[in-house]
Amino acid sequence: MFYQFLWKARALAAFGVVALLAGYAQADVVRYQAPEAPRIAALKETPSLAQPVATGKLPAIAERLPAVPRISISGPDLSVGKPGGDIRMLVGRDKDVRLLIVYGYARLVGYNEKLEIEPDILEWLEVEDGRIFTMKLRDGHRWSDGAPFTTEDFRYYWEDVANNEELSPVGPDVTLRVDGELPVVEVIDETTIRYSWSKPNPFLIPAMAGARPLDLFVPAHYLKQFHPKYGDAAAIEAAIEAASARNWAQLHNRIGNMYRATNPDLPTLQPWHNVVAPPSTRFIAERNPYYHRIDAAGQQLPYADRFIMDVVNGSLVPAKTAAGEADLQSRSLNFSDYTFLKAAEERSNYDVRLWKTVRGSQLALYPNLNTTDPDWRELNRDARFRRALSLGINRSEINQVIYYGLCLEGNNSVLPDSPLYEAEYREAYAAFDPERANALLDEIGLTKRNGDGIRLMPSGRPLEIIVETAGENTEEVDVLELIGDSWRQIGVKLFTKPSQRDVLRNRVFAGDTMMSMWFGYENGIPTPLSSPEEFVPVHQQSLQWPMWGQYAETSGSAGEPVDMEKPKRLMELYDRWIAAKSVEEKVAAWKEILQIHAEEIYTIGLIAEVPQPVVVASALRNVPEKGIYNWDPGAQFGMYRPERFWFDR
Repeated sequence: MFYQFLWKARALAAFGVVALLAGYAQADVVRYQAPEAPRIAALKETPSLAQPVATGKLPAIAERLPAVPRISISGPDLSVGKPGGDIRMLVGRDKDVRLLIVYGYARLVGYNEKLEIEPDILEWLEVEDGRIFTMKLRDGHRWSDGAPFTTEDFRYYWEDVANNEELSPVGPDVTLRVDGELPVVEVIDETTIRYSWSKPNPFLIPAMAGARPLDLFVPAHYLKQFHPKYGDAAAIEAAIEAASARNWAQLHNRIGNMYRATNPDLPTLQPWHNVVAPPSTRFIAERNPYYHRIDAAGQQLPYADRFIMDVVNGSLVPAKTAAGEADLQSRSLNFSDYTFLKAAEERSNYDVRLWKTVRGSQLALYPNLNTTDPDWRELNRDARFRRALSLGINRSEINQVIYYGLCLEGNNSVLPDSPLYEAEYREAYAAFDPERANALLDEIGLTKRNGDGIRLMPSGRPLEIIVETAGENTEEVDVLELIGDSWRQIGVKLFTKPSQRDVLRNRVFAGDTMMSMWFGYENGIPTPLSSPEEFVPVHQQSLQWPMWGQYAETSGSAGEPVDMEKPKRLMELYDRWIAAKSVEEKVAAWKEILQIHAEEIYTIGLIAEVPQPVVVASALRNVPEKGIYNWDPGAQFGMYRPERFWFDR
């Protein structure tokens, strides 16, 4: 059975994360169905929509909802709310309007608060043998403009967008390719569609549930007018000229991008619909009158009438938040802002909460195994060198000085809340042991030192490590300063080189860096059915082996092939995980991958579970007191369904 299974509940109890695990061999078909919902006595019209309904601009609520709406079930920490009000948030740039899609979190299937997969836009999903995915849409579901949402939206995307060479030069998304094989897409009827492969596709469901979801559909009724196959040629030409686009394909891609949320005319299935085109210093998203979710009392969600994003300089966000200019804020807030924000709680009528982050490490060091410098390439590829650097870091000092002792020390690996967790994965070579570190460096042959006590490389160059960063916060600088102090005890000198994010990445990709600092692994709480791709050289974005990742991403047309024994083994294990027919096989692959990482220290983790400040207006209800703050899985606020947040005034 794919995607639902029973595993070690002990490891997930702290979050209340209960995953349903069962071996694939026990059942060939898995059916995802929403939990049984309470019976709704009657639907209640949203007050702000009463006037448009009365004048005939909108149909009544019963006609706007699907035949089977998705019911948000009340629990001990959720209350039935009152419609109305605006949720205000501060963002740092125009492009952050896409957070409406992230936080809106309307997905074909999505994660609930326990990190279980549930149908959302879909009424149900059936998976056969891990390779045949049958999706049932909700009868009567409509786009935000009232047009029917049907399988025609999937067909149009698949045939006329994803497989159109002008709109998609590289073809459909890589998630839809299994060993290069594209799915057979069958439209069964207006509300049923099926995707089939000859082999299992373990990536499809997580991609559909992601913070940036895999698009399988678009509003065909809207976009067809801009497609030469369906639209009027003269009208398309006029639209191209009005938008200053190069051609119809650029126009179609620009106005049809659902994730960016920049086209006010593009219909949506999200709870709020942006009505302001960029550039702007304020984006206003109005409620979607056809949203498919209701509460247990028969009220259509979202509760808030509008979601408003004010664009400000990122450095001003803490001060403006403290002044009460946001109702829900986490972006551009760091743990270092906590005491400042806490001091203004009573004055500005908000509450500061600390949610747990679940990266493998808040920050990590990435020795570049693909650096073009021959001296550093040899050292970075020596596991003894990486182990020595890890042993030479005083993580306890970092934790106490910068994070008040609130964090978990250790390697960049899975966290205790993951069912895959073993203490040795985080603890191997993570204790501060300068004596052992010095012994390893001596064993490598780095025994000579200069007058300052810094070791000399075989070429005579001093062992001076330049750690390059994106320079986006002072936290990196403070952490690196402490690491530099402890590394002096093992004869290593550290220099920090900040730059811009894109510049840093390009330098890493080109092999110009010897070492960089970035966040740790995004998902520190994987299950056996989560992809281990972050731990395997298959992505260029993996800063420890970018050229190997590029080679995998481009099928060998760019980058470098893996030329080390253990990373080759990681690739083999990744292939085993993909092809696994049982949970046990997936667990075995994961375990060996994590064991190799513990021994080889490809990345040097520091501390994890750094609390994330979340500022919540005192009147805003249904925002969890404690939560997981993570991009994927979780979509930051998305998993907790902001359409359920309401003002008690």
